[in-house]
Amino acid sequence: MRLPDWTDRVSWLTWPVVLVIIQQVWFPAPAGSLLAGFILGLITSLISLGMYLVYRANRVLNFTAGELGLLPAVLSVMLIIESGLSWYLGFGIGFAAAAVLGVAVEFLIIRRFFDAPRLVVTVATIGVAQLLGVGALFLPGWWGARVQSQRIDTPFDIDFEIGSRVFNANHVVALVVAPLAMVAVGVLLRSTRIGIAIRAAAELPGRAAMLGIPVKGLQSVVWSVATILGFIALFLRSGIYGLPVGGALGLLLLLRSLAALTLGRLIHLPTIIAASLALGVLQEAVVWNSGSIEAEAKMGAITGVVIVAGLLFRRTRGMRSEIDTSSWQNAGDVRPIAEVYRALPLVRIGRIVGITVIALAFLAFPSVFGTTVVVRMALIFLFAITLMSLGVLTGWAGQLSLGQLAFSSIGAATSAWLTQRWHWDITITTLVAGAIGALVSLVVGVPALRLRGAYLAVTTLAFAITVSQYFLNPRFFDWLPTGRIERNPIFGVIDWSSSTAIYYVSLITMVLAFIAVRGIRNSRTGRVLIALRDNESAVESYGVSPVRAKLTAFAISGFLAAFSGSIFVHHQQALVVDDAQSNLLAFSAGVIGGLGSPLGAFLGSLYFNGTFFWLRGSWRLLASGIGLLGILLVAPGGLTGLWYDLRDLTLRWFGARRGIFENGHAEDLLDGNGNLDAEADDGDEDVEEITIEAAAT
Repeated sequence: MRLPDWTDRVSWLTWPVVLVIIQQVWFPAPAGSLLAGFILGLITSLISLGMYLVYRANRVLNFTAGELGLLPAVLSVMLIIESGLSWYLGFGIGFAAAAVLGVAVEFLIIRRFFDAPRLVVTVATIGVAQLLGVGALFLPGWWGARVQSQRIDTPFDIDFEIGSRVFNANHVVALVVAPLAMVAVGVLLRSTRIGIAIRAAAELPGRAAMLGIPVKGLQSVVWSVATILGFIALFLRSGIYGLPVGGALGLLLLLRSLAALTLGRLIHLPTIIAASLALGVLQEAVVWNSGSIEAEAKMGAITGVVIVAGLLFRRTRGMRSEIDTSSWQNAGDVRPIAEVYRALPLVRIGRIVGITVIALAFLAFPSVFGTTVVVRMALIFLFAITLMSLGVLTGWAGQLSLGQLAFSSIGAATSAWLTQRWHWDITITTLVAGAIGALVSLVVGVPALRLRGAYLAVTTLAFAITVSQYFLNPRFFDWLPTGRIERNPIFGVIDWSSSTAIYYVSLITMVLAFIAVRGIRNSRTGRVLIALRDNESAVESYGVSPVRAKLTAFAISGFLAAFSGSIFVHHQQALVVDDAQSNLLAFSAGVIGGLGSPLGAFLGSLYFNGTFFWLRGSWRLLASGIGLLGILLVAPGGLTGLWYDLRDLTLRWFGARRGIFENGHAEDLLDGNGNLDAEADDGDEDVEEITIEAAAT
């Protein structure tokens, strides 16, 4: 039954009021901090508004909202501070640069994914964010400067105090400019022909295109406006707090915007704006009560909980959008060699020789290379296991996860605590850590029963931030292991304290994980997960429970990630908790390698750690961003998919020279004129139906 109209009119205030109550009850603060929080909320609302516009126009969660504005903001700050330009001129140049940058990003990158699933475009924005972040770090080099947290001065002076809090002209400018920017966007959307066309194209893009509305061109306008809003937000922030170039504050800004979007169900702008303001006030209140260092961790955890709560309790009306129901299907699935080629003696010998050479190379690796390279290769092995866990969850089950390293960190903390406190054997601690990881993963997997696609990605990212900044933070929990983690002898007799020994332990661990994952893939469980990813409704029609299958994928994935973390913490001999940025890079590595196979996990780990070991600073982000976007555009199956394509092409060429084809002999595939019959080669039945039926049986 529909609620009364007055309830609908005030329901949008529910979540902002809840945030205000949390602030008043647990984090009371004086009026000065509340005003500072309101200003911070205005800055957040500009980012949220930009993300809202992109979502309404593209049905995409834009993870690059902050970085879009950061690059022109750095340009403006450098022009004002280093080149001596006036505040007005620097702002104007940055404004124009933001407008051009938004159009360029949409035209050169986002438009390449115009016909791709919305989830793929959402992932592409992660790569764009990494590229723009690198640009923001490199840009000050033109002036021979380094931007850390420079603040710019306004062309006029205003100073006043509220309690113990001092405010200046930058605060006044933010109080004036931010609302004006939001009003200007409202006028653009409601009172101009371009705005009306944008709204029409967002609601019914197909019909808008039939009526002659340039849908693609309007999307460029939307991205330009979103970039301008991001620039204004970061420019105003630079005068108050300084620029968050490469820092955690930039991530916290994005997290607050994501929280506001989820509380507003991505479509209700008043709730989004009000929640942004409430989150800004809450953050400043937390800072007042805890101090800046602890406040960052607490606010990250609080915002993560807010995101999860907002997604779990959100209301859905009418038809669900594509972002609700989509799953990740760009996986480089394992493709075995065709039977007709596998029987050839040369192919059989080649496979045996290839496996033997690779095995001997891994075994002889410590004898050829020095200690540093050996230790690094061991890390590649362990990280490959974490990417295998991501492959099970995302590559097989289609459940997009941006927080996989959190499970690895939980396993590392558990194993290190058991080693330090109880002196358990590494084999026992690893199994216990894996079990804890599976249990925690099941808890996180509960939202997957309601959420898919980018919503689940936001949930797992919020979980990762909450774990890294709060639950695994020694400032708040003193049980967490500190100091050196000793490598006690395995079974009490096997010494693995040397670099060579840890290499072989890591290698054996990866091989065991590889065998386990391969066995699961070839079992009924693996077939069910693949079928679930491709067509959940069809799987359910065969009597398979999607709920149980999803939770199984989460449990297996959590076990593998924690299993890897247990060995990793002993490899490092210290508890190192990965931040949210590392989780995004890890997902990029999985996509680059190919999420559907263990080989892709190893190649992704090799790519990720190779760029980390041999590239410095922001060059790592550049390699990750270019690699992610390149793979999404050219080879959705990742490096593994490219390898399979090259292998199959070679086998077809080899077979064609001997008159052998995958579906039979050459004479069976010729038409009446002696040419290759394309229809005759299309003898496969519906692969999806076969997969689903095999999974059900």
